[in-house]
Amino acid sequence: MATLTPSRSEVPVADTWDLTPLFADASAWEAELAALAVRYPGIGDFQGSLASSAARLAEVLEFEKSIDQSVDRLRQYAALCVAGDSSDSAALDREARLDSLLVKVGEAFSFLAPEIQELDDATFAAFLASSDLTGWTIPLTRLRRAKPHTLSAPEERLLALGGSVLAGHSETFSQLTNVDMRFGNLKDGEGNERELTQSSFSSFLQQRDASVRKAAFHQFYREFSEHRFTLASSLASSMRGDVFRARARRHASAREAALFPDNVPVAIYDNLISAVRGRLEPLFRYFDLRRRVLKLEEIHHYDTYVPLVGEIQTNVPWDGAVDMVLESLAPLGSDYTGVLAHGLREGRWCDRYENKGKRSGAFSYGTFTAPPYIMMNYKADVFSDVYTLTHEAGHSMHTWYARSAQLYQNHGYPIFLAEVASTFNEVLLTGHLLEKTSDPHMRAFLINRQIDDIRGTIYRQTMFAEFEREAHAAEERGEALTLDRFQSIYAGLLRDYFGPRFALDPELELECLRIPHFYSAFYVYKYATGLSAAIALATRVLETGDAATYLDFLRSGGSRFPIEALQAAGVDMATPGPVEAALALFERRVDELDALLS
Repeated sequence: MATLTPSRSEVPVADTWDLTPLFADASAWEAELAALAVRYPGIGDFQGSLASSAARLAEVLEFEKSIDQSVDRLRQYAALCVAGDSSDSAALDREARLDSLLVKVGEAFSFLAPEIQELDDATFAAFLASSDLTGWTIPLTRLRRAKPHTLSAPEERLLALGGSVLAGHSETFSQLTNVDMRFGNLKDGEGNERELTQSSFSSFLQQRDASVRKAAFHQFYREFSEHRFTLASSLASSMRGDVFRARARRHASAREAALFPDNVPVAIYDNLISAVRGRLEPLFRYFDLRRRVLKLEEIHHYDTYVPLVGEIQTNVPWDGAVDMVLESLAPLGSDYTGVLAHGLREGRWCDRYENKGKRSGAFSYGTFTAPPYIMMNYKADVFSDVYTLTHEAGHSMHTWYARSAQLYQNHGYPIFLAEVASTFNEVLLTGHLLEKTSDPHMRAFLINRQIDDIRGTIYRQTMFAEFEREAHAAEERGEALTLDRFQSIYAGLLRDYFGPRFALDPELELECLRIPHFYSAFYVYKYATGLSAAIALATRVLETGDAATYLDFLRSGGSRFPIEALQAAGVDMATPGPVEAALALFERRVDELDALLS
């Protein structure tokens, strides 16, 4: 008899997150919202007075911080309630009313950054040296960095007014691919007819039956082919918008504009691509191994996602998963594991199991004053959920350490660093499990998993990053970004990254039209650099037994730019070393897996 998914009210309280550190109940949240609505207009009292003294500037920054912290609490509580049960009309209403108020808050505070930028250099330097602004040196210095790319008030207003227009292509892409496009039905390996969708496509590609994978691939891309000119037009508009914004703000290129907030030199982007291109042969050998193990005459893209080692049969209850994660993180010390153990157990940081209306997937959501909550949909018979737990725990402990060591305005870390802490935990878990297991099947499963993680995160995302670089450069040279141009660029990359012994279906050239990340340009490279840095940091901790430097990295939060923070931790992403080391690990794992499966 099938197990029914419980409603939210049927889930034991101990298995849900405890939101009382945020608000005692919904009425307390309402009171805070009402107080915010009364308080935020007070920002208007500061307008036009910021140049009067450092003390006045400090006063407005502290006022802004108090509003931000209130918003953080309100937003976190509202979002977590909706995530726990998206059918809760009261929770949805709270979130909608907060979003409406935040539009007004943003409008009221919009004068602040431009007015600070208007300070002359001598006044700004004098203010920065004042004891009144001691705690604000880092955010003010970063704000000032953007002065050459900050326009006049009328120009900024025009850019703001055009923001939704420039972003419209992303909404068009989403509506077309998620709503309008229909991919039909398809029989899976058990003969059950299922709908082929954006979500189920990956499931079909993991079917053991090669004919199912092939049919799913061609049926899926047939629909994309029907809309290929519209999709190409949408992507071209997105890239033209990137170039327009970069030029409007006086950046040398769209890529430099995207890398500017994190202070990442374009050389790091280029070094990543060069390093990966220099180590493609191990990837080609892995494709050959796949072809042999799967007993295929030739290997296609739709054959690269089915696991070479079938999912292992396990039954790891929640407490067992927590124990496994904590054991693997022991090299980080008792402070790290003690805090995490309390949070995952009696601290009720984590909403553990699926219930009706609960958001799918998993995430970590931390703020400065509340626990760094984790949402899971944990299943004891899905071993990968143990990896999901340690991944999200990495995010939460990053937040925990950052807020313990930094001021509010410096604790938030950028996405560039976020994936380092989470994938670091996954690397430690793999090492721990490989050390413990004597089962060849389990060992092959773990190695295959790590190989596919590196392939998907470093090799694949770097190919995407190169496509973004080349396509934007074509637009900046004045070339037309047509469907043919997109396919030409992408076809060349497919040949280079999949190698001479790989069967490339012509439809795969359309893949560049279906990647949502391409509408947030120059983002995907962070996945590749993040995992490379995580492998380097984890290797050092395991080899030396010293986690102090890594914990200092977590404590640094957002007080340093990403490259500087990693350099302080001993990983220099300005060199190809970390990427090459990660790909050397990939090569060793391919050799190990080949030996195990032979």
